Amino acid sequence: MSVKEAQEKIVANMSKWQKIEQASIQSTGKIMEATDNPVIAIVAEIIQRDSENHKRVQALIQSTLESQAVALSPDDLGKVWNLIEKHIAIEKETVELAKDSLSAIEGKKGMQIQQYLLEYLLRDEEKHDAVLANLEAIKKNMYPYG
Repeated sequence: MSVKEAQEKIVANMSKWQKIEQASIQSTGKIMEATDNPVIAIVAEIIQRDSENHKRVQALIQSTLESQAVALSPDDLGKVWNLIEKHIAIEKETVELAKDSLSAIEGKKGMQIQQYLLEYLLRDEEKHDAVLANLEAIKKNMYPYG
């Protein structure tokens, strides 16, 4: 597959994926309207917001291949790296709090909902940590800020 064919495939996939994410947004909206249960409502809202973010990322991917080239320069990262490092520390602290909270309820009966929600929070905070770690890896491969 040529680069052009790969780009066309990705653009087509992003279009299809955005339609699926839109269906997810609508579906979770219906779930939220149909329930009074706060656990079900918050899970649906989490998924809905993730789908909204996914659509934004997919649109950016698509536009970078169709019309708007995008770059990430050492200067772009250098200007905000101190702030990013501070945020990395914040994310690490939230991961530790989630782990500490989960260990406190380990083996406790009647706390399945709290465990379920804490496990979600831990995975999400770990995801943030990984996204920032990947950004740091990009930075390390750039001159002169690496």
